[in-house]
Amino acid sequence: MKLALFDLDNTLLNGDSDFEWSQFLIRIGILDRELFEVKNQTFYDQYKAGTLDIHAFLDFQLKPLSRHARSTLDMWHEQFMRESVMPMITQPARELVQQHRDAGDVCVIITATNSFVTGPIARQFGIEHLIATDPEHQDGEFTGRVAGVPCFREGKITRLNNWLAEHDWTLASFEDSTFYSDSLNDLPLMNCVQHPVAANPDATLRAHAEQHGWPVIALR
Repeated sequence: MKLALFDLDNTLLNGDSDFEWSQFLIRIGILDRELFEVKNQTFYDQYKAGTLDIHAFLDFQLKPLSRHARSTLDMWHEQFMRESVMPMITQPARELVQQHRDAGDVCVIITATNSFVTGPIARQFGIEHLIATDPEHQDGEFTGRVAGVPCFREGKITRLNNWLAEHDWTLASFEDSTFYSDSLNDLPLMNCVQHPVAANPDATLRAHAEQHGWPVIALR
């Protein structure tokens, strides 16, 4: 049994679903452009630089979910999938996932982006297992807060280990483990698997991969 882990944004997607969700809400008039667009770009730049305060970002990203009914959010998300997400899914990314699925590997998307945004995207790839940052909810509606450990940097290791334990597994349960990511933020988890793969890597991850002999691939 083999484990295939996939980062989502800028790895399987040719873009960032977290960033694009806020841009989508701005575009359809739900979020005020003047108040939110600069903040959204600033947080995205901090993420790419490896300096993101994840809790400040989640406060920014999750609070808008609490201001609208879940049914309304789901309707907007359907439009978001059509207009923003589907154009970011490349054929090489689909083929990579299908290759692992055909081999019978346990496939998991593990992403810092929240599970409301990413759940439908994981289903689009045919990936059953999703480990993501979880928005807190009460009675089916979002509170605007995060539930548990954010799935970010070392938090990805914590969340993966918790998920494995729920299935009575550890990483050692698998004869092989692979993790595909584009981001320097995923170096902690990449150092835990047997086969880290730099996919569409940022400059820092590319340099690290080349130094350590990790494969570098393009999914765009």
